Amino acid sequence: MTKTITRADLSEAVYQEVGLSRNESADLVELVLEEISAALERGEPVKISSFGSFAVRHKTERVGRNPKTGEEVPILPRRVLVFRPSHVLKDHINRTHVPRA
Repeated sequence: MTKTITRADLSEAVYQEVGLSRNESADLVELVLEEISAALERGEPVKISSFGSFAVRHKTERVGRNPKTGEEVPILPRRVLVFRPSHVLKDHINRTHVPRA
């Protein structure tokens, strides 16, 4: 089973690498995540060099189908979050990928 990286893990990594206190590291991680969230809420794209881009896309209303009954149901318009990894991130993941046995 793979480990999920949490806010606490990110804070600990900042603490270990930067040398801020644990509280300052947690505050810094929160500040970065809040800034990213606020920009996305405003509809602004977020680009992190060598990592990827986050953007909000607007989906229009469309007709879907209930898979159990086959009945047509409207899917309301909504905003969705999309992430596009950078080529640097993709290359790094593909270089370090170890297939499972």
